Amino acid sequence: MKLKSGVLVCAVLVLACLCASGYAGARTPSAEGAMVAFANLSDGDVVQPSFVVRFTISGMGIAPAGSQIDNTGHFHLLIDLPDLPDLSQPLPVNEHIRHYGKGQTQAQLDLGEGQHTLQLLLADYAHVPHDPPVMSQVITIVVDGDAPPQSDS
Repeated sequence: MKLKSGVLVCAVLVLACLCASGYAGARTPSAEGAMVAFANLSDGDVVQPSFVVRFTISGMGIAPAGSQIDNTGHFHLLIDLPDLPDLSQPLPVNEHIRHYGKGQTQAQLDLGEGQHTLQLLLADYAHVPHDPPVMSQVITIVVDGDAPPQSDS
């Protein structure tokens, strides 16, 4: 139930941001060469079920959702997402798309054991991916309760 109420709160916040911003469907341009990536994870890493993931960005800045500032956005983490959503629309809130609309650059994740895919996607003040989209490569991690703890670096 905790996830469902969190999803509901995020959905309400997204709707409030869209209403307040007057979102009209135009995509915000991204800065040429902008990139996002995982700072502490690589493809093939093995992690414990509860771990921290850190995000990096270059060529653009971070601003909270609702803050319409050129060349900025906020992170969205795509987890086990089979297909990308419509990138011309605000990103939905669900168990596969986590929003970091306060400008967070890291998150504590709790995932079940097994293989998972992760991808970062930057979006503008209205949760709409930039044009062209600024996204990381998809990485695959393995969650294993016997994995060594993460280092702080």
